[in-house]
Amino acid sequence: MTVSKTLKLKALKMLLPLSMAFCPAAVAEKSFQSPDIFVLGDSQLSFGAGVAFIDFLKKNAKACGISPTWSVGVLGVRSSSLRAFTATDKAGKKAICDIDPKWKVNAGSFGIINQTGNKYVQIGNGAAYQFCQANQSAFQSMFDAGYYDPKLLIMAFLGNATERWAKSPADALEDVRRTMKDIPADMPCIFMTTAPGYTDKINRERKQAQDNIEKAFKTVGKRCTFVRGFTPETIAANQGNASKFRLKPDGAVKDPYHPTEDSARQFLAVIKPALCAAIKTELSQ
Repeated sequence: MTVSKTLKLKALKMLLPLSMAFCPAAVAEKSFQSPDIFVLGDSQLSFGAGVAFIDFLKKNAKACGISPTWSVGVLGVRSSSLRAFTATDKAGKKAICDIDPKWKVNAGSFGIINQTGNKYVQIGNGAAYQFCQANQSAFQSMFDAGYYDPKLLIMAFLGNATERWAKSPADALEDVRRTMKDIPADMPCIFMTTAPGYTDKINRERKQAQDNIEKAFKTVGKRCTFVRGFTPETIAANQGNASKFRLKPDGAVKDPYHPTEDSARQFLAVIKPALCAAIKTELSQ
């Protein structure tokens, strides 16, 4: 770490107690410690996959080449995408920074970054969620001066960018380039697509989106290892299988986009070889 970065980090730590004074949700978070492994993604993490990721990384530490002493933090932000995390204007950061009018929270937080006992949080409230600084993208705020400084970053996105990426390889490429610009060049990173949905219509479009975002990462060059969440095995497990999703009282599928926690565990078990290989690749560089 350079002298300049060290000084910035010290300044940040001095400012955090002041910011907490204006954030009631931060009272329970008396200090912030960056996780060794940080998993960041969309609402699939909030609605089941967050806990599954924590357990997966702990259970498979040896198999994936991870130190068993490493801490893990998982954050899933509603309706978010790479585009939202790289935007610097207020409108572009809406999915991350605006308070939900109904629920008053917009993210699910798990592991070391959440000490409140409530998995649902509002970005901007609390020492661990200061990502909405003016004229900065959420990624820039997150990684500025070592605020978040994980040994491994895992990004798990797809759903909210499906239409954009499926229709336009150029837009997918733009999102990857902006993401790589905002993430520290020396930070090991993995990008993976999230689990398939319930219907064929959902999955056909998401498969096309996955193809285009994977090509975008290849075009940009070796920065993050890409892991395909959409595989014949994961699609076969979820598509048309109502038991993998939340149900209405009459047994009909209530939410065809977010698999349950048990389904998320099964999804991670299926992609374990690819995900562990990606982790080993990134940590060996």
